Amino acid sequence: MKKAAFIGTGNMGSALVRAACRALGAENVAVSNRTPSKAEELARETGCQAFGSNRAAAESAEYVFLCVKPKLIRGVAEELADLLPGRAVVSVAAGVLLNDLQGWVGEDVPVLRIMPNTPCAIGVGMTALSGGKTAREKHFTDVEMILSATGRVERLEEGLIDAFSAVAGCGPAFLYPYIEALADGGVAAGLPRNKALRYAAQTTLGAASMVLETGAHPGKLKDDVCSPGGSTIAGVAELERHGLRAAAIDAVLAAWKKNGQLGK
Repeated sequence: MKKAAFIGTGNMGSALVRAACRALGAENVAVSNRTPSKAEELARETGCQAFGSNRAAAESAEYVFLCVKPKLIRGVAEELADLLPGRAVVSVAAGVLLNDLQGWVGEDVPVLRIMPNTPCAIGVGMTALSGGKTAREKHFTDVEMILSATGRVERLEEGLIDAFSAVAGCGPAFLYPYIEALADGGVAAGLPRNKALRYAAQTTLGAASMVLETGAHPGKLKDDVCSPGGSTIAGVAELERHGLRAAAIDAVLAAWKKNGQLGK
């Protein structure tokens, strides 16, 4: 039996399949899609096995990842329900609660929920993992292992998933305009566009890595760069004057409130 089957091979499903193939070996991964040619194309790329139906893929694996759109997940879950005893189900659908998933697949089937972000596609993502009442420690550790090549995976109570998504799921889209703006500033100061963009992106990556690797508070790391009367503190003062912090906080809160509405 294969370790993991992925039902749905859209952008996120495909990213998770590629990561699972790296973590488990492609021979332990199965895929299916409502457009079979897409699953077959991904299988040719990764070496995993494509199945012609969702049921065949699910039947082949211990862990069944439902990577379909939220509006489709109930139908897919109910289609597979009779096959799922003895397997675990992992939902990737935003706004779909574990209790709902449990009701669709049966009370004895272990259910889990993950919320990955787009950088998972290149192995530097952030994923939240929650489990239902039937999930046991083995299920958590197995899913963490399957997703280990996506980046960081952290267990989180389901009630905080919307807040997590507002920071980690939406956050890349908040950061890309900032990176672009840094590059624009560099161009305004005379740098060629391609160099300015590369410098801005690498600097953002480096700053984020400093927070993660050192464990230091971002405020301290900022202070370490700001010399008295220097150019950095002058730039920081402009960011404060234009409300960078308030804008970032408001963006996360707006996304969090919207997440709550989408889940109803």
